[in-house]
Order: sequence, then C-alpha cells, then structure tokens
Amino acid sequence: MRAVVHDRYGPPEVLRVEEVERPVPCDDELLVRVHATTVNRTDCHRRGAYPFVWRLVLGLRRPRQRVLGMEFAGVVESVGSAVEDFAVGDEVFGIKGSGAHAELLCVPAGKLVTLMPNNVTFEQAAAVPDGAFSALACLRRASVGPGMRVLVYGASGSVGTAAVQLAKHMGARVTAVCNTKNVEVVRSLGPDEVLDYTNGDDFTDNREAYDVVVDAVGKHSFMRSRRALKAGGIYVSTDGLHNIALAPISRLGSRRVALPIARARKDDLLLLERLLANGEYRPVIDRIYPLEEAAAASRHVETQQKTGNVVLKVGGEETSGR
Repeated sequence: MRAVVHDRYGPPEVLRVEEVERPVPCDDELLVRVHATTVNRTDCHRRGAYPFVWRLVLGLRRPRQRVLGMEFAGVVESVGSAVEDFAVGDEVFGIKGSGAHAELLCVPAGKLVTLMPNNVTFEQAAAVPDGAFSALACLRRASVGPGMRVLVYGASGSVGTAAVQLAKHMGARVTAVCNTKNVEVVRSLGPDEVLDYTNGDDFTDNREAYDVVVDAVGKHSFMRSRRALKAGGIYVSTDGLHNIALAPISRLGSRRVALPIARARKDDLLLLERLLANGEYRPVIDRIYPLEEAAAASRHVETQQKTGNVVLKVGGEETSGR
C-alpha cells in the first residue's frame, strides 16, 4: 500500500510517498481503507521533533513510527474475528495515535472509531476528532455551561472553530475573535458576536465581561486576558508549553488559569457523531491535498494561517460513500 513516510526529523521535505507493507488486523481490530485524513499541528511537531522533548517519545535519533496521521475516515475492508459492532463496508471515522497517512489502517474496534453519519463526506468526518477533543477539554476544564459568557481567541483554527460550536451546544453565549479574512466563516458557525482583532477590536477592553477566555492558539496570555475576565473567571489555553509557563502565575486575585486535561474518549466521539448527524456541528476545511502533496499540506499548516482543517485525500475519486 502507499503511505507517507519519514525516516528522519526535519522540514516538510523529509516526507515522501512510498510503498509499505500492508497491515494485518488483530482479532479485535478493523482494517480501514482510508479515504481522508488530516495534517495538524501535532503531525508537524512530530515530523520536525520540536520541541526537542518529542524525541524522548518518538525516538532520539530517528522516528520509530515512520507514518504520521491521527484522524481518519474511510471504509471497513475487513474485521478481526472478535469484532461484533462493525462489518465490512461500514463507513467509519475516528482518531488514532499515528499511521493514518496511508491507504490502510488497523484500528482497535473498541476504541476511538465509530460509524459516519449519512450527511457528511469522508473529508468532513476526518476533520472532526482532534480539534473537537481539544476544544472539549478546554471547555470542560472551565466548567462551561448555560448562560456563561465564553470568548474564543483564535476562533478560525481547528480548535477554535470547534470551541465556538461546542460552547454554543453547551448553552454559552459565545464571542469569537479572529482576523478579517475569517470573519464570515466564523460568523457562519453561530457565535453571538465576532470581534476582528485586525480591525482594532480588542476584547481586553471589555473589562470583566467574560466567565471564560479560551485561547485556542496559545498566542494570547493570561496577563492580558485577565482584564476581560469577571471575578472568578477562568483562562484556558490549548498550548501545553504555554500552560507550563503559566504555572507560577496560575491565579491573580479570583481570576485563574485552568490547565486542560487531554483525554480522548469514545463517548466524546459518539457525541460528535450525534452533533454531526443533527447538523449541530460542522467541521471547517481550509484546503484538500492529494496524498502525494503531504509535504505541501504540512508547509501550509506551519504557516499558522490555515482556516479550520487541512485534509489529505487518500482514496479514489469519490469524496463520500453516499
């Protein structure tokens, strides 16, 4: 089968398409023919091994896992002997630690995979789990609920577009912050207010306006955001290194930093499946690249200018089995 591989850490140019051995599913696994996957920030960090701490996990001198890719959507090609909940021909989507930048992927049937709703394409389904899981972690850590005022900074990225929609689902009043070119896309996701920071809209001028500030890109700061937080308000960021740096100043008065707990759960994937099916959640896709242009997709992600998600099309001509 074809897969995007890398044998050393480095820039996007280390990626190449190569014929690799076809995987064989275990008794409790599905073999999925991947139709679409994504390139996200984690893929880029793992490919380049930055920060350096990634090497302690992935391999000090070279990557132990040659094939990147976390999110996937495709068709079940075969099932292990112990699998009962899926059948050959099922259209599925989900997330795995790595290996999705390939034509075939083995996935544990009892973990983070579920059936695709009938109203989405493979590209759309593949673009759901990672950003939505991160957004859910932030919103739940801040205990977002009905009537709360939530501001999402960086509302046009993968996590930001998810956070806007999921906060609305939780009953919050949502203010979304983005740049001029993304205002209309973000507005279409249903926030109560959109602020354009490139036109001088500074949410920190809205003193004590918000219960929660979600920094979906890790580019703002608690020190700046605290002016916009109500007494008892919470700042939460998706950037892990940023959160570590914030630890010494995790509270100023009654305003505080909450560190999100990353946790991918099957129940959350099933929630996203329901929201997709009901039209309450819509993944935003910036660009779709063929598998052969994985390096170009990775370069685009690293510009930090993408809107929503960057998708790799792996399968044939059809974008959906519908």
